[in-house]
Amino acid sequence: MHISHLVIKVVGVSILCITASSSVYAYIDPGTGSLIIQGIIGAIAAIGVTLKLYWHKLRVFFSGRSKFTEKKEVQHEELEEQ
Repeated sequence: MHISHLVIKVVGVSILCITASSSVYAYIDPGTGSLIIQGIIGAIAAIGVTLKLYWHKLRVFFSGRSKFTEKKEVQHEELEEQ
């Protein structure tokens, strides 16, 4: 019950702040928009590179197999190919 009172207070203060705000006479110029787009593209690229670098570790972690089992399977596959 204590948390619900806190939530009601936070929502009440938020509504008060939103309704009491005054108009701001500003705009986002093309340079700022370009900077935002570059940041988003850069973040997507960074996530992609990070996933590529750690893909094998993530796959082993989420598959639940040990590294020893994974290495053994890779060696077995390499032997079959030869």
